[in-house]
Amino acid sequence: MTTRLMLVSPAMNPALREARFPHTDDPAATAAGAATGPATGAGAGAGARPSTGPGGEPRTETAAGPGARSGGDALDALGLRQAEAVREHFPATATAYVSPSPRCRRTAEALGLHAKPLPALAPCAMGRWQGRTLDEVAAAEPDALASWLSDPASAPHGGESLLELLARTAHWLDALGDGAASDGAPADGATGGSATPPSPTTRATPPSPRATDGRLIAVVEPDIVRACAVHALGAPPAAFWRIDVRPLTATELSGRAGRWNLLSGRPLHSTAP
Repeated sequence: MTTRLMLVSPAMNPALREARFPHTDDPAATAAGAATGPATGAGAGAGARPSTGPGGEPRTETAAGPGARSGGDALDALGLRQAEAVREHFPATATAYVSPSPRCRRTAEALGLHAKPLPALAPCAMGRWQGRTLDEVAAAEPDALASWLSDPASAPHGGESLLELLARTAHWLDALGDGAASDGAPADGATGGSATPPSPTTRATPPSPRATDGRLIAVVEPDIVRACAVHALGAPPAAFWRIDVRPLTATELSGRAGRWNLLSGRPLHSTAP
């Protein structure tokens, strides 16, 4: 059966506009378990990373306010109105998941989705850089920042490397295409289709039901969207930094057994059910 996955990016919030790495060890943001609630940044959530600006320069997408924890990750009134304005009538048979960040959970709720948070969809953990802006890190640790941006195996912040994030996302995505449970856990004794094993930092995910018709919806942080796109296209890790994901857009993947087609970046208001 063909798997159809719609990845929905969350709404903007003030902390995201501040270009601040969010707190990745916030219990309120990661242990929110099965409840949908406030949400985090368009490249934020449990970790932020730069996409590219108009001239191709790194541009950080984040979600936590200065010194804030989960409260700084919540949508503000504008972000909430924007999410509610594009509320969709998604397929009733689709299974819905969400990155375990306040911003994503609140966006899912505003879109009318009863989505289950999946630790496997958490953004890249940013270690000691959490809560700091890209400019602050650039001023304090220029060499470390340069290493992080140029070497996908580097994790100078003490969190996940880009390679670990890509491996984790690829494992989850290919498990879906192999007919695994919709949280990426192999079904019926299968091991999943990813050629790259999950990294040691991969977040364990409890079993969950499969979508009855192969349709899945996931409200996820932009770094998860980018990682899925890189894997689906078989692109090199460096391509991750060259993919921009706008707030409240849908990126759609369809395929099976590790082979994917990609339809990217449509605004939600133009997304057919």
